[in-house]
Amino acid sequence: MITIVDYKVGNLGSIQNMLKRLGCSSVVTSDPEQISSAEKLILPGVGSFDSGVSSIKEHNLWDVLNQKVTNEKTPVLGICLGMQLLCNKSEEGKERSFGWIDADVIKFNPTDKQFKTPHMGWNYVVAEQPSKLFENMYKNPKFYFVHSYYVKSYDNSCIGKTTHDITFDSVLEKDNILGTQFHPEKSHKFGMKLLQNFIERY
Repeated sequence: MITIVDYKVGNLGSIQNMLKRLGCSSVVTSDPEQISSAEKLILPGVGSFDSGVSSIKEHNLWDVLNQKVTNEKTPVLGICLGMQLLCNKSEEGKERSFGWIDADVIKFNPTDKQFKTPHMGWNYVVAEQPSKLFENMYKNPKFYFVHSYYVKSYDNSCIGKTTHDITFDSVLEKDNILGTQFHPEKSHKFGMKLLQNFIERY
């Protein structure tokens, strides 16, 4: 069973549908008690960084998520904004986030006009180091991105990079904490394989 954290930021149905296709049961919830008993967590999200932080706090999920991830070491996968919320802070706003991974979120400032912002559409991810998340992955994996800000990590947590004008961290992993800047639930066979690995190997 995977618990999808619902803090009212983004459409969660596509994630749940993809998990169902993989034969994995899931629950979408904003109930702290349900989250406190989760075996694995997915932290999704679209929209602005500050709104995401504020919404997590408004729904009384901040403390239970910290407890699950930092103390109980529950596996968590942050997706898109959810990955950015694993980090320290963002140029998009003033709020500080969980800081589970030593990284900041930075605004794209393309030097070449052919690179549009937001970075939207399919792009390649190049593995930086071995990870269970990439096991038996299809060759030259491509994933679906929609974002105007990217993550820059300062530790050894980057396991995948993508190039859009600059080369940025698109996949993070630190112990039980994982993040993808792209949307695996919208990335067809590549996303299915990545989610299957999260389900089976963590």
